Amino acid sequence: MTKVALVYFSGYGHTAKQAEAVRQGAADITGVEVNVFRIDENGNLPETTWDTLAQQDAIIYGSPTYMGGPAWQFKKFADATSKPWFTQAWQNKIAAGFTNSASMNGDKFSTIAYFFTLSQQHGQVWIGTGLLPSNKKEHGPDDINWTAGFAGALSVSPSDASPEESPRKGDLETARLLGRRVAEYASKTRGW
Repeated sequence: MTKVALVYFSGYGHTAKQAEAVRQGAADITGVEVNVFRIDENGNLPETTWDTLAQQDAIIYGSPTYMGGPAWQFKKFADATSKPWFTQAWQNKIAAGFTNSASMNGDKFSTIAYFFTLSQQHGQVWIGTGLLPSNKKEHGPDDINWTAGFAGALSVSPSDASPEESPRKGDLETARLLGRRVAEYASKTRGW
């Protein structure tokens, strides 16, 4: 069985909604087990998480973008990954990322770049969205990859929108497709 993990933080529930879409996409692939780990408000995960992550074929990172980077809770997790880094426990595992912020740009790419750098420190293999952007006049928030994320799934949740209202349909479908793509690659490369 191919194993895919999501490790993410969500401050208000919008990124959790995006994470659920990623999970659904990964779970769409037959023979894939998806493990979801939500970093708590104090930046912690259960101690058993580390053993589980070492057994995964892919790890997908997620965090809202706050002030041009991931939330401090995610950074605390990233710093704690120095233990698996020391033994290269995540070497050759597939990696990907997703993020959400209130504005169209919001420097979301800085968060994706942070995830990418973390993955490269661990010797992981990064997978982007593989999606063309919906960038014509008729396109909008309900279209796939409307935010034009190539390196990772990006979503927009206006600052006055509840998690029930956003991320919107297109951003959630983009996240689902990223989860599916990661699971497909992890299934193909399992046992390399």
